[in-house]
Amino acid sequence: MRLVYLLSALLATCCAVSLAQAAETPSQCLIEPSQKLEMRSPVSGRIAAIHVERGSVVRKGQVLVTLDADVEQATLAAAGYRSVMEGQIRAAQARLSNATQKHKRRDELQKENFISAQDRDDAAAEMRVAEADLLEARDNREPAKLEARRLTAVVGRYSLLSPISGLVTDRLQNPGELAQTSETNNANTSAIVKLAQIDPLRVDVVLPVARYGAVKVGAVVDIKPEAPFTGVYKATVRIVDRVVDAPSGTFRVRLSLPNPNGEITAGVKCTAAL
Repeated sequence: MRLVYLLSALLATCCAVSLAQAAETPSQCLIEPSQKLEMRSPVSGRIAAIHVERGSVVRKGQVLVTLDADVEQATLAAAGYRSVMEGQIRAAQARLSNATQKHKRRDELQKENFISAQDRDDAAAEMRVAEADLLEARDNREPAKLEARRLTAVVGRYSLLSPISGLVTDRLQNPGELAQTSETNNANTSAIVKLAQIDPLRVDVVLPVARYGAVKVGAVVDIKPEAPFTGVYKATVRIVDRVVDAPSGTFRVRLSLPNPNGEITAGVKCTAAL
């Protein structure tokens, strides 16, 4: 009986030591960009200019690619001109001013019985027509304003802007080539440039199911890139998978690694002190 007790105690001690060693053993991980994007044109057209090269640092909102939009810009200029034309409005204002003065004089003359009521009423009708003409002239300018707004949006689609701050990882087309949308071309060849967001970086760790529950969202973890890269960096646990991969008996943990100066290289293996 004493022997059984001793064996049980020894087994428990060994298991505790094994778990402690497992917890202290750094877990293998991989540092990757937090986002990878393939930038495609929303419209088909000839590429006029590509403003970045592979390896270029870009900021959110920066123009990456410009497509030829000469026709659209000319149409926009015409619509913009029509939207600010004053000729018809000024002519209608002049007619209304004249009709108003005429009606005023006719009204005074009719009160003195120098003219008939019909003459006064004719002047009043002429004034109302002039008012309607002015309103129509103003209304005619509104469609031009709406068309100018629409064309401004259309022309804007001919400039491809970066949705993130990051790096250009590849440039797949050149000026003069035809940019096509994914609906009209193979999705694998229609990308013009590829981008990667490297601040923050993403760190993925795969852990055995025995560690499930030991890692909490918000925990700060030391990350060490593999050689020849040096340094230890702090990452924060953002996601702990709620589903375990049954065949492998593992689950995935995702961490966010700040990289404001771009000193940490993406795409390298690492160890995480989980």
